[in-house]
Amino acid sequence: MSDIILLFLGISFILSSLGYLALSKRQREVILTRLHFRGRRASTSNTPPRSLSPERKVPNNEPPVIDYKDIFPPSRREALAGIAHTLPAAQRQKLSGCGVDQEEFRKSNIPLTANYETCGPSTYTPTEFSIEEIKALGDFPDYAELSGVPLPVPYKDCDFQKALPRPYRPFRWAYHQTMSLTKLETDWWLELERGYTSRITERKALFEKYGKLVVDYLPGSELACKELMEIALQFYCARYPHYFSISSDKKVFHNGILKTDTNLKSMHPLHVLLTNVPEDFAIMLRNPEDGYYYFRAGVICSSLGWNVGTKLGLQLKEIHAPIPDYKAKMEFSMDRYFSKLPTSRPIQRGSWGIEVDTPLFMPPGDPHEAHRLTQSSDLTLSRCHLRVDWQTLRRLPLSAAIIFNFKALFTPVSEFRDEAHIPALCNKVLKEGKKNLMEYKGTWHVEHVVGPALELWEREQIEKGMVPSDWDVHTLDESPWYPGWEDKWRRQQGF
Repeated sequence: MSDIILLFLGISFILSSLGYLALSKRQREVILTRLHFRGRRASTSNTPPRSLSPERKVPNNEPPVIDYKDIFPPSRREALAGIAHTLPAAQRQKLSGCGVDQEEFRKSNIPLTANYETCGPSTYTPTEFSIEEIKALGDFPDYAELSGVPLPVPYKDCDFQKALPRPYRPFRWAYHQTMSLTKLETDWWLELERGYTSRITERKALFEKYGKLVVDYLPGSELACKELMEIALQFYCARYPHYFSISSDKKVFHNGILKTDTNLKSMHPLHVLLTNVPEDFAIMLRNPEDGYYYFRAGVICSSLGWNVGTKLGLQLKEIHAPIPDYKAKMEFSMDRYFSKLPTSRPIQRGSWGIEVDTPLFMPPGDPHEAHRLTQSSDLTLSRCHLRVDWQTLRRLPLSAAIIFNFKALFTPVSEFRDEAHIPALCNKVLKEGKKNLMEYKGTWHVEHVVGPALELWEREQIEKGMVPSDWDVHTLDESPWYPGWEDKWRRQQGF
């Protein structure tokens, strides 16, 4: 009997083996998976990183070591064909067409510290434009065509005396340290709102007091500064044509709100931005020696605990060194993202905190820092404000610079009371957020006042039916806003 059983098992094994071998590779993998057997794991990447050095060991929790020297952002040379017909014949002849010899391109990259105006005509920027071509394009070329980012739709109903910034509430739960990037709404890149004139006045006063701590630039940033200024002013004129314009000879910027005319040929581009655009800009440039990005110029009047002077010249990872979990969770992703970011895909994100009053600029040692050291018994809710730094990231087409742009927006915490889900979501983060992240965010000094108010409003919203009693707190589908935000926003502006 045992011999018969063994013979039957042997025949079954042979037949099943033949059947298995007759299957396709994909079918065999499915069977093995269901039986919980696994072979060598197949790569999930179509093309491995070209410059990962296998001989360099990566310590535990350290980001992979990548050589970015030969990794360039996508070329934008194809845009020249769409612009050539708009140029005079003499300038058009200097555009060499779509093709570039890659060996020549890699040998002739513009040095990090070189002024483009003194470089040879065959020197190239990382997006494969030659200096000769950039000069042929002249002032205020068609940046929409060059970048692939369309000009904004005119917002002729905008009244700067009534306009409010959109009510950003970038609260997330679960709350982790991630980039949290979304596609930029290009019509809203630079928002005009009723604090325009007072913020311009405040920024000019900050420069008078702090100088290079708020505006500074290093050699090699000349092209990027000019390009950024032109793109920003071009945006203003397209979005708010009833307030801004540029003279026909492209030498003067007319500001109808401030009643000023700015000579664009005699003022440094960053000072043009300082006195006309109340937003902050940091210019990151690619170093051809290692392929990494460095902070080379900026106008930043809204920083807390740091300033242009403490960060200028640093590499991306050095700038973010104080941020919890950055090295372990974000450094590799950020370096890779910067190396490949196309000009046509700008992004946006929000960073937030809760402040006493509305501190715009707070260098190290500023007296306002004392508020963060204690939970004052005299603090009232009316002094507590949500501060949102609404941030955008985009690559400029000609210089290939990456522009980190942000604007500090302050909202009284009391506004949360009628904003569905916001009290519960904010309170969840304050009470249960990861300890090192919340210590870095620095909200402890207001939590004894803000926390009880959020709990009260959370109960009120449940009682009023605005929020279900069994709502499981999570990031809202409307994030970075909240349900019904647009009705309230429009009503507050008088629409």
